[in-house]
Amino acid sequence: MSFEGKVALVTGGSRGIGKAIALQFAEHGAHIAFNYIRNHKAAAQTQTEIEALGVRCLRTRAHLGDASKISQLFAEVDEHFGRLDILVNNAASGVQRSASELEEKHWDWTLNINAKAPWLCAIEASKLMRDGGSIVNITSQGSQKVLPYYFSVGTSKAALESLTRYLAVELAPQGIAVNAVSGGYVETGALDHFPNRESMLEAGHSTPAGRMVTASDIARVVAFLCTADAAMIRGQVIVVDGGYTLLA
Repeated sequence: MSFEGKVALVTGGSRGIGKAIALQFAEHGAHIAFNYIRNHKAAAQTQTEIEALGVRCLRTRAHLGDASKISQLFAEVDEHFGRLDILVNNAASGVQRSASELEEKHWDWTLNINAKAPWLCAIEASKLMRDGGSIVNITSQGSQKVLPYYFSVGTSKAALESLTRYLAVELAPQGIAVNAVSGGYVETGALDHFPNRESMLEAGHSTPAGRMVTASDIARVVAFLCTADAAMIRGQVIVVDGGYTLLA
């Protein structure tokens, strides 16, 4: 697997799953762009690790809930690299509350980042994918399963999966493949925001595969979907959960 000369943009790429995806592409020769919101130290460290692999890296601060920032992000990518081959819509956020406790501002925040931004990013990316390309959206099983405190995020991920199917058809004539990867429980800093973190970790370790899914497990599948070998996979949601959702 080689991405020599390719350019990959990973949204929310400074930490966790996004960082693992960015490093996976960089290890196979791709130049990397990623955005972040607050953690300058983590973003700088990730850029250092990417550049140590011998590829170029564009690090930019951009809040994707703001459509104007999305336009600026892609303008920077175009100016810096002059092209784009891969987009991974990884950036996500949400407010961990039940439907009855959620406020309208929480809903708007979550849906803007988790559903509207991937749509707008995909359209902007398609303008730079002059030779075709790949788009991978990162979703979760909360789109299909009802999880505690996951109302806004689960709903947004369901929208993201529908968006994946529609874009897979609409962008196909441009030579752009669109898919999604749905991860199981992965131990990242994101779990710290859930009141039921410990039970989530316990569930994550109870997979038929005998271990918890890692960010690298997800990154490898994302990378595969961007290869020529996966060219006929379109509009699909690939589940990477160690078999956990097979259990009754």
